[in-house]
Amino acid sequence: MLMKILLVTDSASDKSAIKEKLREFNILTACDESEAVNILKEHKGINILILDLDTPKINAYKVLEFIKEDERFRQMRIIILTSSDEPGYEIESLELGALDYILKPINLDLLKTKIDIYVTLLSAEQSLDLVINQAPICIAISYSCDPNGLNQETVKFNSMYEQITGRTKDELVSLGWISITHPDDLEEDMEKFRKFQSGEIKSYSIDKRYLKPDGSIVWVHKVVTPLALSNEQQKDYIFWIQDITQLKTLENALYESERSKSTFLSHLPGFAYRCNNDYNWTLHYVSQGCFNLTGYLPESLLYNRDLSYNDIIAPEYREPIRKEWVRILAKRQVFSYEYEIITATGERKWVLEMGQGVYNDNGEVEALEGIILDISDRKEVEKRLKYNYEHDRWTGLYNRDYLISLLIKDADLKKGSKRALIGISLSMVHLLTLKYGFQYSQNLIKRIAEDLRQFCTQNLLLFQPRENCFIFYLLDYKDKDVLIEFGHVVRETLESLLITEGVGGGIGILEINQDHDDADAELLLRRLLIAAEMSISLNEKDFEICFYDEKLEAMVDRERDIVEALSAIAMEDNIKDDLFLQYQPIISLKTDSIFGLEALSRLRTD
Repeated sequence: MLMKILLVTDSASDKSAIKEKLREFNILTACDESEAVNILKEHKGINILILDLDTPKINAYKVLEFIKEDERFRQMRIIILTSSDEPGYEIESLELGALDYILKPINLDLLKTKIDIYVTLLSAEQSLDLVINQAPICIAISYSCDPNGLNQETVKFNSMYEQITGRTKDELVSLGWISITHPDDLEEDMEKFRKFQSGEIKSYSIDKRYLKPDGSIVWVHKVVTPLALSNEQQKDYIFWIQDITQLKTLENALYESERSKSTFLSHLPGFAYRCNNDYNWTLHYVSQGCFNLTGYLPESLLYNRDLSYNDIIAPEYREPIRKEWVRILAKRQVFSYEYEIITATGERKWVLEMGQGVYNDNGEVEALEGIILDISDRKEVEKRLKYNYEHDRWTGLYNRDYLISLLIKDADLKKGSKRALIGISLSMVHLLTLKYGFQYSQNLIKRIAEDLRQFCTQNLLLFQPRENCFIFYLLDYKDKDVLIEFGHVVRETLESLLITEGVGGGIGILEINQDHDDADAELLLRRLLIAAEMSISLNEKDFEICFYDEKLEAMVDRERDIVEALSAIAMEDNIKDDLFLQYQPIISLKTDSIFGLEALSRLRTD
């Protein structure tokens, strides 16, 4: 016969899942107690009621009381759905006629198994002998109220009972079910059996363990109901027992998995999600960590109830994120992207999203799922590390590393624009350190940096590439006169600050030519240093301006070559071959005659 089942719940997801799992049966549904009562009144032959205790819209106990008061529903089997495992809920529902209860989240396989048991039970009441002989589950009928020991005349069971318990028929008759019940389950089973015998409850069910002769255990789901088939023979009760050891193993694994997932998500610095691949990233699952990260409760984001997740993403990242998802989904790759969100308080936070697509059998994207982690602390550390890498720690100015990277980058990006470097080399700073200490000279350097920083603009940047040296990097200037004018401004600033300190120096200027050398940042800085240092050696006054040119570099190269040659001569001890004596006359301009000689040592070079 086609069983009728009434499902009473206001959870759309639970309703859909249960209907799909029990699609072979005739399923009626109700969303509240009034609708449930009306269906019970209007439809005959409803065999099983599945009742949700946890929904505020449903007064489950009102439905149970209605059923208890109507004799027509005496044969109905009632299953309670609840998320609470406290015994009070179970006892109260059993007293009102419920046969069984299932904890949420619902194990659909276990529910289906229990429904199958009850369907079998109902069929068995119509044809007991056939069920006992052919049923795929264990059926035991007792004509005695003593569970400790039964005899052949007071018990009847099929061969499945022997298979499940691992005992012979004679052993089962002599031992009774108490002796083979696991001690940890016995108290609960006996308490329910006592209430069943006293009439407090019509029937009961229990998941329990049997002890096999070899010491192993088997999990079973046992249902106990009264049985009366005729006036001649009153049967006290009937057991319906099914081996659920495998289901229990899966249930425990599911519980452990849920526990592990719950522990993981509770410690996650962010949240897990599942969403649609649409414009708003419509969320249909989000973990509790959402509130700590965004300031919004998960339910306010689910199905875009109050706002969508797209609304939380900082506007400048929305389109790049969308393009990255399109790219990785086309290649079925893993999504990984860092961006900023704006929380409920207006605070900006950096997050790392890692996710992937969920594809259906046709290869179409069904959903997206992943995790979103708070990386604000890491970004702050990265920001500090980047700042320290690019800046001088004492003055706060950009350092040599950043200047080199900028010159290399601008060699390609700034082609066609006029660029120049203005270098300032300070001399005699070490004498201040000897006189007043290291901190005094460092404070002076910091004051110089602060005075020079006032000239910085978007196209004029200041760097401190090394100790006692500063460099201005000027972009998009008009002509050479601009460089000279700015050099005079720098000189006046330095002279006013250093007039009493005894510190001098030079100013070198290098115009960066648009040739193959402009990408060699090290070469550019060397040329600038040549100009700044030559400014000091060639000029009597401090902070005179010296432009770099090839003649200037030739002078430096010549001095370097002479020093290297003299060093080599000294090492090789061949002075007579490379050095020679030459006399140079001294002529009187008045008499136009030689009045003396200079003895010069000349170096013989190629």
